[in-house]
Amino acid sequence: MNITIISVGKIKEKFLRNGIKEYSKRLSKYCKLKFIEVNDEKAPENLSEAEMEIVKDKEGERILNKLKENTYAIALEIKGKELTSEDFADKLDKLALSGRSDITFIIGGSLGLSKEVLDKCNFKLSFSKLTFPHQLMKLILLEQIYRSFRIIRNEPYHK
Repeated sequence: MNITIISVGKIKEKFLRNGIKEYSKRLSKYCKLKFIEVNDEKAPENLSEAEMEIVKDKEGERILNKLKENTYAIALEIKGKELTSEDFADKLDKLALSGRSDITFIIGGSLGLSKEVLDKCNFKLSFSKLTFPHQLMKLILLEQIYRSFRIIRNEPYHK
């Protein structure tokens, strides 16, 4: 399986980079992993709704320029569908069994994803109704992908 993660912004914190490196290493026996980071748009704290949409559109354009046509795109979106770890594993397994072995996860910037990006995605996934920093979300996503492969292969993993 080929998994690409497109995310907005660079990971600045060393502890997050170390966690991402660790899970990337663990995942190397299950899939081919690729990271694509696009630049985030500078945005002051007090943006109007219209200005927020402009920021999301600019970041969205950068994301769409990196999104391959034949991939199964999954947006990480707070309004998306919440799944258990077992359901997430089942989804990945069914995608692979149906020949969809090229999957791209998309993590937006601090304001979320543009409508154009969301419209291009095959599935919208929510990890929680809580809001997480987008840099931390990459690490959480990798852990859940790793957990999914362990579940799919009936390998032990803490619950």
